[in-house]
Amino acid sequence: MTADEIESLIRAGIPDAQVEITDLAGDGDHYAARVVSASFEGLPRVKQHQKVYAALGGRMGGVLHALQLTTAAS
Repeated sequence: MTADEIESLIRAGIPDAQVEITDLAGDGDHYAARVVSASFEGLPRVKQHQKVYAALGGRMGGVLHALQLTTAAS
């Protein structure tokens, strides 16, 4: 899975998201994502992360091996 594909999935699931994806190992398997969205306002971090994982549609642990996730409300 490419960084662009990850970004597209997150933006599709969280339309107002500002998304930055970094390939940590250069292998297309280990990424870091920073996702900022007003929809995260008032949510605990675990709920913010669950929204991102939901946007990825179950690809974590399969096509997408590892994702270091940072989230914030805008």
